[in-house]
Amino acid sequence: MAEAETQGKQVKPILPFLHISDNPDEKPYLAGSKCKSCGATYLGARMACSKCFSTEPMEDVKLSDKGELHVFSIVHQSAPGIPTPYVAAIVDLPEGVSVRCNIEGVEPDPKNLKFGMPVEMYTEIVHTDRDGNDIMAFKFRPAK
Repeated sequence: MAEAETQGKQVKPILPFLHISDNPDEKPYLAGSKCKSCGATYLGARMACSKCFSTEPMEDVKLSDKGELHVFSIVHQSAPGIPTPYVAAIVDLPEGVSVRCNIEGVEPDPKNLKFGMPVEMYTEIVHTDRDGNDIMAFKFRPAK
């Protein structure tokens, strides 16, 4: 898991498949695994392919930061402290991977969201842990 250091504190990814480079010029990205036998691609690290059952080491791949809205739900009731309403979604990436995420930058109303709508990933700091490290998360928004 990559972590970037900024002025003595670290920026840590909220999930292990969000890659944060030590190079400040490189944008964070979602990391995946690609089967060398059949070409199936997965979100995050994998030990084996669930398509062809190969256990050969997989190739690390950088997943696209653009995709299409596959399905969404507008959440009106959530855990305490989480502002509602918000858009929970599944986004399909061009590599054949689907990722669960939130869609931001659009009013949470079905009239503003369309299946197949182009979206783009962005990252932001969402929390500071008890050690003072910033926690970075990924979200998607309508593509510009």
